[in-house]
Amino acid sequence: MTVLVRDLRPDVPADTEGFARVRRLALPYILFSPESVRHVLTRSHPDARFRSLVAEEDGEVIGTAQVALAHESTEPGQAYVNVHVHPERTGRGAGHLLVATAEEYLASLGATRLYSWVLDEPANVRFAERHGYRAGRPARFLRLDLAHRTLPPLPQTPAGVELRTAADFAADPRPLFELDAETVADEPGEVTLAYADYEAWLAETWEHPLLDLDLTIVAVVDGRPVAFSVAYSGGTTRYFTAMTGTARAHRGRGLAKLAKLHSLHRARAAGHTEAFTGNDAGNGPMIAINKWLGYEFCATEVRYVRELG
Repeated sequence: MTVLVRDLRPDVPADTEGFARVRRLALPYILFSPESVRHVLTRSHPDARFRSLVAEEDGEVIGTAQVALAHESTEPGQAYVNVHVHPERTGRGAGHLLVATAEEYLASLGATRLYSWVLDEPANVRFAERHGYRAGRPARFLRLDLAHRTLPPLPQTPAGVELRTAADFAADPRPLFELDAETVADEPGEVTLAYADYEAWLAETWEHPLLDLDLTIVAVVDGRPVAFSVAYSGGTTRYFTAMTGTARAHRGRGLAKLAKLHSLHRARAAGHTEAFTGNDAGNGPMIAINKWLGYEFCATEVRYVRELG
């Protein structure tokens, strides 16, 4: 049977459901839903020139790719191409066609350096290296058994600190945008980001269908958010921490750790039985926090890079 690559049709349920299904099977440590697939495609900033591609065989979505310029990067010419194929549909050429289509598109936009997350498994590594990608920084996925593991007890909140949920900022989320912009700029990695567009952040991040405002915990000092732990959920028993960070002036006080611990306690009380998160291998402080919380290693993902031209 012939494999065809085409753009995802966001208004066709079979497309968004098939895309989400392949992603969940190929990358079971992150939450995906048809709604989140549609959201990322339709709400991404125009400057990202974002495309979602599917590889289709006999009417079935067997492969996916998300392709975009890193428009918020402080260095021009950088781009992303992340390809995943149904684990039982490999060897049919879907991955190769997705990569070729993505690279041709990004090259036409002037991209000169492509980044791709690759699970550190032999077949995936061989595929990436065959296509000219070289290994970069590793990251680790971690899992916490919320159903059976005992969480550390909740400590007393420090004087002068108030814990709120993101839902408390629904009327004016701008302070959370400012905190997110500061913390993401300090994240370790090859691509340095600078958030500057509040309206784009609202559309892409604040309105993301998996963002759980009630489980996202914010530490507030003098009326301003200074640390947070951002939670994703999606109507299942699984929960994912998308970001945990602290404003520079308040680091070293354990506020991010406190926010994440409170979020986990709330997640378990809400019926979530599995918690997932990811850490750059060089993020020592967050690795230490997650170890203290009881997370255990479950997989390694490596960011591969290819230079064009």
